[in-house]
Amino acid sequence: MMNARLAATLALPLVLGGCVSATEYAAKNAGFSSVEAKTAEATGKQTVWVQNQQQARVVSDRVKTLIAKKITDVETAVQVALLNNKGLQAAYADLGDSAADAWQSTMLVNPTVAIGFNGIGAPGIEAFRSVEGIIASNILALATRQRDIAIADTRFRQAQLNAALQTLQLAADTRRAWINAVAAWETVAQLNQAQAAADAASELAQKLGETGAMTKGSQAREHVFYAELAGQAAKARLEARLAKEELTRLMGLWGSDIDYQIPNRLPPLPKGLIKLDLIEAEALQRRVDLQMAKLDLEATAKSYKLTEATRYVTDLELLTGFETEREKEDGEVETETTGQAELEFVIPIFDSGKARMRKAELAYMRAANLLAEKAVNVRSEARSAYQAYRANYDIAGHYRNNVVPLRTKIEEESLLTYNAMITNAFELLADTRDKVNSILLAVNAKRDFWLAKANLAPAIYGGGAGAASRETEVAAAAESGGGGH
Repeated sequence: MMNARLAATLALPLVLGGCVSATEYAAKNAGFSSVEAKTAEATGKQTVWVQNQQQARVVSDRVKTLIAKKITDVETAVQVALLNNKGLQAAYADLGDSAADAWQSTMLVNPTVAIGFNGIGAPGIEAFRSVEGIIASNILALATRQRDIAIADTRFRQAQLNAALQTLQLAADTRRAWINAVAAWETVAQLNQAQAAADAASELAQKLGETGAMTKGSQAREHVFYAELAGQAAKARLEARLAKEELTRLMGLWGSDIDYQIPNRLPPLPKGLIKLDLIEAEALQRRVDLQMAKLDLEATAKSYKLTEATRYVTDLELLTGFETEREKEDGEVETETTGQAELEFVIPIFDSGKARMRKAELAYMRAANLLAEKAVNVRSEARSAYQAYRANYDIAGHYRNNVVPLRTKIEEESLLTYNAMITNAFELLADTRDKVNSILLAVNAKRDFWLAKANLAPAIYGGGAGAASRETEVAAAAESGGGGH
């Protein structure tokens, strides 16, 4: 079921819509419906933008329902995080801020009105000899209005993609955190089982030593094996608690909600693999961060053209108004009104705009190169994610099908020969220790496979696949050098 769901998810496109109207910019949830729909396609989960107390109560009740029982699967953990993570809500607020900026760009610049009175004599209406009124309008703002709107709309679409990317990032991080936490508790369970067997062997060694049937050296080997396992188990429990705390933070839980439970065993390996022969092409088409880089280049190009259009004239204002004069002669008042018009602009004597043009040109070149680099990285990350997915499946299957059964067989045979007094206690102890290490390596291999599978969707849609792959590689290298927990 999970394979079918992921295969269906990867087959869906992720392209956010184009320009929107001023009315849509002004909406309270401007741009979020598109983010919500597209992230649902990529994650299969719902996200909400909480903007009032009623919505907050509805979300809180749903979260409590989801965590009322054990969070038995990773999908539940992801859903809780998308509903309850406050950092994600802050990202959605940034989207609203960008919508407000785009809305502002659609409005005309308010004119400036000035009224003056000139006159002599005592205060009163008869004292004013003239009244002047001026209305100043920024003509340059009117001339470049459509370009400003286009740039603001591009930035708004970038904000939509950024909100979608942060949603995908949270979903991927939560998925990985759940896998790490469950794998950590599975390691604890395996060490507890090994520790129980080592405890029994240590007690038996002590009793045999009291009867003289076991040397002090053999007794010490049994005791130190138990002591080492106790230390490993304590460290594993700490790592498991810390892993669960990371999951708790991502899900945004606190108070009594942190008492939720998770399984202590990862799901078994699936019977087959998902085939993604065109994963590079899909990533190039659907990666959100790549689409953001394209929009950044588009916005930079529009800004460059705007700078070019206003290279010489950076401020242009039209002043229109009137002047009314009144005179009183021989008891009669004569009034004369005349119109006025002035054009005000900056003369580019010292600043010819070359520096601003150079900066705009360099900004465009920078955005173009970043886009090209992003395209190369996206293809590489997609290939790496799929290679890791296939290889980790084979490695985990190898431990499950070959290494652990062989170690179990060796331990069983060693126990038989020990009971028949053919081999000594030290050889049995060494075989038991090797079996424990093989089981822990098998747990780590299974964890690495599920992490690699969790990284497939981020490799195609975005959400930190590259960083996750590097973390997995580092962890695998550390485990191969240290022989497990």
